[in-house]
This record gives sequence, C-alpha cells and structure tokens, in this order.
Amino acid sequence: MVKLPTELPIANQNPPEAERPIGADIVYDRFLDCVHCGLCTAACPTYLETGNENDSPRGRIYLMRAVVDGKLDLSPTVERHLDLCLDCRSCETACPSGVQYGRLIEPFRVEMQQRRAEQPASATTSSAPRWFRDWILYGIFPFPGRMRLTLWPARIMQWLKLDKLAEATGLFKLMPKSLQRMQSLLPRLSLTPRALPTFLPAIGTKRAKVALFTGCVADAMFRHVHWATARVLQANGCDVIVPRGQVCCGAIHYHSGSGDPALELAETNVGIFARDDIDAVIVNVAGCGSMLKDYGHMSHELKPQDKARYDRLSRFAGKIQDVSQFLAELGLVAPTGQIPYKAAYHDACHLAHAQKVREQPRDLLAQIPGLELVPLVESDICCGAAGSYNLTEPEMSDRLSQRKLNNIINTGAEILVSANAGCTLQIQAALSRAGQHVWVAHPMEILDYSYRQQRPTW
Repeated sequence: MVKLPTELPIANQNPPEAERPIGADIVYDRFLDCVHCGLCTAACPTYLETGNENDSPRGRIYLMRAVVDGKLDLSPTVERHLDLCLDCRSCETACPSGVQYGRLIEPFRVEMQQRRAEQPASATTSSAPRWFRDWILYGIFPFPGRMRLTLWPARIMQWLKLDKLAEATGLFKLMPKSLQRMQSLLPRLSLTPRALPTFLPAIGTKRAKVALFTGCVADAMFRHVHWATARVLQANGCDVIVPRGQVCCGAIHYHSGSGDPALELAETNVGIFARDDIDAVIVNVAGCGSMLKDYGHMSHELKPQDKARYDRLSRFAGKIQDVSQFLAELGLVAPTGQIPYKAAYHDACHLAHAQKVREQPRDLLAQIPGLELVPLVESDICCGAAGSYNLTEPEMSDRLSQRKLNNIINTGAEILVSANAGCTLQIQAALSRAGQHVWVAHPMEILDYSYRQQRPTW
C-alpha cells in the first residue's frame, strides 16, 4: 500500500456541492486497474532518479485517485509530483495488469492546466515561466513557418561560426535561462533547407501509396530526415504524397495540459489527410506518431459526448504508421551499400512504450550491410527529452540525459540511432557537451545512405 506522505494536505471532507474534483470525469475503473504491485517502479525514470514513491506511476495514480475521491487537495506538492512525470509510458510496458497510465495522467493534467489558467502566474508550480509556455511552446513551436523564421538568426550565426564566439565570450548567458537552454539544444541547421514536393513517385514496381506527416519542430530542424524518409519509401516502391496545410500533431499542447488547441490541430490534420487513395499516413517522429494514433482517445477524453468527432478522429488514427513499422510489414527492399560502423539503438519512449514498435527498427537496421548493432543498456529508459520536458523541467531532464550518455559511451558505438526528433536533440547535445564524436541518426538516414551507395561522414 502506498502511504500518503505527511506533507500532502488532507482535503476538506465536505467540499461545496458545486466543486467537482479535478479528474472526476476520468473513467474511475482505470484507477482501480492498478493493483499497486510496484513492478512499474523499476521502469519509471523519475522514480529511478529520486526514489520517491510519489514520483512513481503507482504513487501518482494513488495521488490522482485520492484527489478524485476527495481525500487530498490538489496542492502545489501534489501538482509537482504529477508535473515531474515524463509521460513516457514505460510503466505501461512493465505493468502486468494493463493499466492505461497515459489515459489517466493526460486528462488529469489537462484539467490541472485549465485550473492554472485561472490563477495568477505566481501560483503555478511548473519550473517553466508562463511567458515561455505561452509565447514559445504554444506560440512558436507548433508552427513550422514561425519556427523557421525564428531559427534564421541561429542558421546565420552557425554559418558564420558566431555561435562559437558567443558561447566562448558568454554572450548567451545574457539570455533568459529558458532561451539559453533552447540554444544549447540546437542541432547544426541547414542554411537553406529544401522543401519537399507534394508528390514523389515510386521507384520500380509500385507497391503502395502513402502520405508523409512532416509536423512542426521536425520540419523546421530535421527536414533532411523527411527527405531521407521519402527516398527510402520511394526505393521501396511507394508513391509519397506530402500534403500542404498539415499542422502540428498537438502533442506540445496536450502533453502539457492544453486540450482545446490540441483538438483544433487534430481536426485540421484529419481534414488535410482525408483521402481514400492512400494506404497509410507515415510518421518518422515517435512522439508525433503516438499523438496521432491517440486522436480518438483524446477526443473521447475532451469531448466525450461528441460521438461523431470520436469516430472521425479514430478512423484517421487507424491509418497512422511509424515508418519502421510500415516498412517491416511491407517487406524491405534489400539495401546494398556498405555502412561499416558500430551502432547502438535507443528506444524512443513513444515508439517502444506507446506504439509498441520495438523490433521493427532493429530488424531494418540489421539488413544494412556492414552495420554492426551493439546493445545499449537501459535502451528504453527515457533520455529526458519527452517533448518539451527538457525545457520545462531542466534539472530532471539533465539527470536522465547524463544517465543515457553514460550508457551510450559504454557501448563504444560510432552511431546512436534515434527515431524521435526530441531524443535526437537531447542526446546529441549531451554527446557534444561531453566531447563525444558520435553521429545521432534516424534509421531512415542510415537506410538512405545504403540505398544511395554512399558512406556517411560526420
């Protein structure tokens, strides 16, 4: 039995009738699915770091249920334990009872965020200032056009190597801490990223027709991965459509507790991809894929009375496939170019735990001539990126980043394979700070080099 710590205030046992506790609309049986066996604790990144029961999945479930039952007030202390959750879903993989933890923490945090919006900024418990959430996380990140415009100074500075000068002279330290952290995570940016066409034809015998989801941050920072993905799909006999007008998947909003904007973005994407002539909507970012596959769940949690919306979003979600998942099912055309390097594969949380896609990327990589896959200890423990978590919870994020870095260094790998943009940013920044010359690559980038008979350099 999880004991309530003494610092958590017991709730008023006779609240006004009009006050409904946060989480009251969550299906209560989902709380009861947890039998408090504790098998999730060994898989939970925050519990591994803090050893605090309230930072474990079963502890957080107990806290949420106690709030719903009126046994606890949703105090700043309770909120802090819930905010510290990465929503990595590793507990779902470990749980023998099938607890749907994501279906508990996500709607609960949406209601927490709604309550915070009614409070003064000084009353919030998040370590990220409200201006950063409103102007940066919500105002820039979900919009690829704004992201590209915002990144132009960084592109120019990198091209002229002024970023190195600014770092050496300490100029970056004059920026607010949140912006300093953003700058430290930036990858090397292409000066003139080339836009993808709306249609790329299959090479050889046509086997499928797919649409490519490009997202927001991934399109602004990792468009070269989209190009590699499209070329690999073409090499495997796929016509590739890249619809104009697609928007952010909504994960930035929903995972930080902002439900309505996430639902609006979902509706836009469903409309843009609403066509019957495609076999799948392909995603190459684990976090985006997980969010897109969850559209039906999100709709039910936010608007349970709207059955038509739920059906529409669920149908769309059924077409979503991670690119590794799709190619494994389609049957990979054998790549022939030698990639003679040692590589370690990192399991992105929202690919391994949320989408249950684990072996497919490894199976594809194993078919690349010359590539040696070596095991990575704790490959499925979160690296600390978790979408925008590395910006809003820097202390815990850095602890997990260091844990991941140590395990990567111990492999002796020359390439670290990551199928998620956030993981790539987090891990390559950690490697750079440690002076480690390791290429952090998407599986499709390595396959693309092999198909084109080219050897990567970095």
